[in-house]
Amino acid sequence: MTEFRGQKIYNGVEERPFISLVTNFTKPTTDTPSLLTHDEFITMLHEFGHALHGMLAQGRYPSQTGTNVDRDFVELPSQILENWGYEKEFLNSFAKHYETGQPIPDEMIEKIVDAKNYLSAYYHMRQIQFGILDMSWHTLTAMPDKSVIEFEKDALKASNVLPSVPECIISTSFAHIFSGGYASGYYSYKWAEVLSADGFTLFKEKGIFDKETADKFRRLLEQGGSVDAAELYRDFRGHDPQPEALLRQLGII
Repeated sequence: MTEFRGQKIYNGVEERPFISLVTNFTKPTTDTPSLLTHDEFITMLHEFGHALHGMLAQGRYPSQTGTNVDRDFVELPSQILENWGYEKEFLNSFAKHYETGQPIPDEMIEKIVDAKNYLSAYYHMRQIQFGILDMSWHTLTAMPDKSVIEFEKDALKASNVLPSVPECIISTSFAHIFSGGYASGYYSYKWAEVLSADGFTLFKEKGIFDKETADKFRRLLEQGGSVDAAELYRDFRGHDPQPEALLRQLGII
């Protein structure tokens, strides 16, 4: 997703945003058209969530519209849209076999969800470890009196699920937390999943196409960074984010 111009009001005149989605989908062959994999479809939903954040903006200053929000809130619109990609009701509204016209079998949808949640506890614990390592480095007040390997080992030992591989090190190639814009903010990936799971629970309760719920979510998107993210979320969901929603979605509890 690329935003060429954000929404703003300039000299009393509103300027609407220019946003594009440029994709890299599986190419057609001599025998078949371009057929998206499910992963490609989920990626498209994810990026479209970011695009919606910008397209629906109703602010004054471009620095406070669209994706210009708190780091640990920016992935909510994209992550929450991914959820529809696993819903039978949504998939059956358009996804059909390109030759027979048959909808995706229920059994296949169940397998897609099962594959997503396979070893989910281990995978998500690993992501939490990355967040722990990030904060361990960025809360230092002095140079550590140990090697990088020793520092990393100590930082992660309380959260290891499996023993560490000797001489294996993450920090020296973990560009996200040093040069990738996520310094002391890697946790936001996991927090966005909590927001997404808890927020989508409301759609599951009311119906994934419920207009009233969709309008509430639209109001959240419209305000961008002009209102505190926690306040926006409470107005939409009715309460603070509940981490248990993510654990339920992953089949862990």
